[in-house]
Amino acid sequence: MTAQTLLQPDQGLELYPDWWRGAVIYQIYPRSFQDSNGDGIGDLRGIMERLPYIASLGVDVIWISPFFTSPMKDFGYDVSDYCDVDPMFGTLADFDALVTAAHRLGLKVLIDLVLSHSSDQHPWFKESRSSRDNARANWYVWADAKPDGTPPNNWLSIFGGSAWAWDATRCQYYLHNFLASQPDLNFHEPAVQDELLSVARFWLERGVNGFRLDTINFYVHDYELRDNPALPPEQRNASIAPAVNPYNHQEHLYDKNRPENLDFLRRFRALMDTYDAAAVGEVGDAQRGLEILGEYTSGNDKVQMCYAFEFLAPDAPSAARISAVLRHVAHVAPDGWACWAFSNHDVMRHVSRWDLSQAAARAYATLLLCLRGSVCLYQGEELGMPEAELSFEDLQDPYGIQFWPEYKGRDGCRTPMVWTRNKLNAGFSQGMPWLPVAREHLSLAVDAQERAPDAILHHYRRAIAFRHAHRALIRGALRKLHVSGDVLSFHREEAGEELFCAFNLSHDPASLHLPEGNWVTIGQELNSSGPGEDGVVHLGPWQPCLVVKR
Repeated sequence: MTAQTLLQPDQGLELYPDWWRGAVIYQIYPRSFQDSNGDGIGDLRGIMERLPYIASLGVDVIWISPFFTSPMKDFGYDVSDYCDVDPMFGTLADFDALVTAAHRLGLKVLIDLVLSHSSDQHPWFKESRSSRDNARANWYVWADAKPDGTPPNNWLSIFGGSAWAWDATRCQYYLHNFLASQPDLNFHEPAVQDELLSVARFWLERGVNGFRLDTINFYVHDYELRDNPALPPEQRNASIAPAVNPYNHQEHLYDKNRPENLDFLRRFRALMDTYDAAAVGEVGDAQRGLEILGEYTSGNDKVQMCYAFEFLAPDAPSAARISAVLRHVAHVAPDGWACWAFSNHDVMRHVSRWDLSQAAARAYATLLLCLRGSVCLYQGEELGMPEAELSFEDLQDPYGIQFWPEYKGRDGCRTPMVWTRNKLNAGFSQGMPWLPVAREHLSLAVDAQERAPDAILHHYRRAIAFRHAHRALIRGALRKLHVSGDVLSFHREEAGEELFCAFNLSHDPASLHLPEGNWVTIGQELNSSGPGEDGVVHLGPWQPCLVVKR
C-alpha cells in the first residue's frame, strides 16, 4: 500500500437538492464578530467585511445569531420585532447586502429564529397583557393562580426560579421558560402559528436559505398545565442547565417536548420546501435529547436537522462515549439527520471545557468533520480560542450574574473575535468593546495564525477540505463502529467509496489492525497514520488513521 494523498474535490453541495445534508455551518455571534462603526458592538456590515475570511475556511453555510429589534435583555433572544433589524446591527438594506455578498461567495445563509417566546416589549405581548378579552389575549400562556395565590404549577425557568410571572393588569400568571421578560407564545392558538409562519416567509422572501430554530422543543406546552415529576438525583444531567440550577431536579414532560409540536413542525417544513430552504433545530433536553432529535428529523415532513447537547456536555467525550452516542442516534433516528457541534454561544468553549492540549484539539476537530451528519463550528473555534476569563464587573449575561460564582455564565465564550494581534482591540472595534478582548486570545489572532503554517486555523481548513473531498464523509453511511480502549473507529461509505477512520483519543500510543482489504493512506495533511509492513497501524497520542479502500 503506497502512502499518498488522494483528494478528489467534491463538485459541491449544489449537486444535491438536500444541500444541507453533510454541510459545514459556521456560527456567527454578531455582537462579537466585527464592529464596522466603532460603537464596540459587532454588526451586519462587519460580518460582510469578513465574509472572504469565512469563505476561505471552506465552510458551506453561515448561521447568524439574532439581529432582530430587541431590548437586549438576553442579547437578541428576546425579540420585539421579528421583521426588522435592531439599529445596533444595521438595517434591512444591510442584511440584504450581506445575503447577496454571501451568496456571491458560495455561502448559504441561515438566521436564528426565536419562536418559542418574544420580548415582553413586543406589541403582541403588550396587547395580550392589556386585558383578558383583547384580540391577542390568548397569544401567550396565561393562567390563574392557585387558590393560595401561588403559580399554576411547579414549572421552573432555566434562568432560575419559577417559570411563572405575575401580571397585575390581568391578575394572572404568564409562562416564561427563560427570563421573565421573555414570555412564551401560545402555540395552541392557531393565529400564533400562522403569524410565526408569516415571519419565516418574510425572511425566506429576502433570500435566506433557512433557519436555526432556537429551543425547538419548547414551542408547545401541556394544555392541562400538569406538574412535572421529580427527577431522581442519579438521573440529573447538567448539560442543559448548570448543576447549581434546580431546573435539573425535574423531568420536563409537560413544560416542553410535547407531541403536539410535531404538527407545527410539519407546517413549518411545508413552507420551507417551497423555497428549497432547511432548518436545524436546537433540542434542549438533558434526558431525551437524542430521541427528540430522531422524532423531529424523521421522514421528510419535519425539520431537516437537529442538534442535541451530547457533545456540548462538560466532560470530554471518550471513545466509548462517542460510540454510545452514535449508536443511540442510529437507533432512535435511523432516517433522521444530526448536526454535531462541540461549541456554541451558550456553553464554555470546548478547548477549556474539556481541557484539551493542542494535539487533542486537532484530533477532535478531525473527528468532528468525519462524523455522519452536518457540522456546526462556532466563531473562533477554528483559532483554538479557550474560554475567556472575566471578572464579575465585566459580566453582561443575566444567567451568569444570577448564578455567579458557581456558574460564570456565557460571556466567556462570547468575547470578541481576534483578527489582528497588534491592532486596537485585536481589530474587532475602534471603540470600547461590549465585552473585553481576552488577553489570552491575542496570540491566536487570525493574522498571526495565517503566517504560521502549523497553526490550528490551517488544520481546520485542511479538515474541512478533506471532508469535501470525500462524498462518503458528507453523505455516506457510518458502519462498523468499534471501540478498543481509547481508539474509536468506523467506516464511512457512499457510492462505492469506503473510508476507514480511527482516532486515538488519549495521551498514550495505541495500535490497531486494519480491516481486511486493500487500504491506501490518505489525510497525511491531518497527521494520519498508515499501516506498517506488518499491516498494523501504530497511532501516536491523539493521532488519526484515515485510509480509503482501493
